[in-house]
Amino acid sequence: MYEPPWVPVRRASPAAVAVGNASFLGVGYLLLGRRGLAVLNSVGTVVLAVLLVTAFPTAWFEIVVLVWWAAGIVHGWFLAGPPARSRWRDWVVAPAVAVPVLVVAALLRFDAVSIGRDVADARDSGDCAKAEKALDRVWFGHRLADAPLAAAGDATAEACGRLRTAAEALAGGLRGNTGQLKTGFDTLAGVRTDLPGHERMADVVLDGFLAELPAQNPCDLAVDTDWLRSRHEAAAVVDRTRPGALVACGDTRLAAGDWQNAGTRYQQVLDQYPRSAVAARATDGVQKAKVAGELANVRRLLSNTTAPEYCTKPPPYSAAPPYGKGTNHAIFSGNDDFTNRLPADWRVTDPTKAVLIVCAGDDTNGTAVRTCQYENHTFPDLPDDVTFHKIAIPLKAYELRTGKLVADTKVEIGGTSCPPSVSYTSYGYTDLGPPSDMPVDASDADVRAAFASLITR
Repeated sequence: MYEPPWVPVRRASPAAVAVGNASFLGVGYLLLGRRGLAVLNSVGTVVLAVLLVTAFPTAWFEIVVLVWWAAGIVHGWFLAGPPARSRWRDWVVAPAVAVPVLVVAALLRFDAVSIGRDVADARDSGDCAKAEKALDRVWFGHRLADAPLAAAGDATAEACGRLRTAAEALAGGLRGNTGQLKTGFDTLAGVRTDLPGHERMADVVLDGFLAELPAQNPCDLAVDTDWLRSRHEAAAVVDRTRPGALVACGDTRLAAGDWQNAGTRYQQVLDQYPRSAVAARATDGVQKAKVAGELANVRRLLSNTTAPEYCTKPPPYSAAPPYGKGTNHAIFSGNDDFTNRLPADWRVTDPTKAVLIVCAGDDTNGTAVRTCQYENHTFPDLPDDVTFHKIAIPLKAYELRTGKLVADTKVEIGGTSCPPSVSYTSYGYTDLGPPSDMPVDASDADVRAAFASLITR
């Protein structure tokens, strides 16, 4: 006899069938001998479970799964037909499968809620370590029993991973690497934008970075705060730590001889924080950097002792004492034959101890002093006349303090003339006699007297 496909192959209690189908595995259909429906129910359950865990871990899809579950129960009830005498094994098999499944699902759901609570507490306190410890307990069963909570946990795990990257980048930025700073702050901003609810965790990472700022190298801090000034999240800490860091960096650069960058850092304090507690130090630092720069420039221009550039373009060194009364210590350049004979307490080599820079030219014959006759060995009846001259040396003297020309003159060194004999060099076989003009023989005292009016006032 033909039997329609919706008629059970064998009879079973509707209640037992409904309980069997509550297992999600179509056990109730098996009690009715409907293997195809049992397979279809199981496959549908697996497909929905996979979609719930992977593609749609949301509350609304959980409702879809519950509707599927309820539909299987109701369908099994009505498919069983009128109540029939239950076989004892139906009431053994159905609960034996359904009850463990439902109990396990309930326990997993309860445990998932507990994990979710721990994760939420960690998220609210900004504690990624605590959140990740709780998330380590999650497995597939929790995802199946409470997919939305598992998805929220995945978001927290992603946030913590990104925040770890941000913290590492910011730590690299503490060494003055603004590229790392940008990476760190962009990552923090991405967590706040892409993963709402994790703002406190992002704040904890930022607070840790800002707490480390004052302890770093002052010049690294100055570089960092140059960039951080544009970030409102860091404004309060930057305004508190930046002035001191700029001054400290200026001090470090100045001590290292980098006066240009030192001056830049000091000036930033005066431009950006003129009322800060370190403004006076910055003002003093600007002056020190300026003087150090002037001194470095003077040293450079004097480095070529034979033809120093200073003598053609003298710059000021404002820390030098003014040219005035007393002994004006000088750096002499040129004509060492005579300038080296000056008193040691007049001559210095260090610009920090000098008042004048004196540029001396080559000596020439100056004012004629006396003419004397000397015997000519070749022509004894024709004596040689020799005129003795003072030694003339052109000088330009610059006040080191201002770089201004204070003397453009020619000093003349006196000395003894007309010695009993003179020395000279003859060439060839004929002695032509001494030259007609010769310098006087100057003593150290004569040299000193010639320069005295320039050095002592």
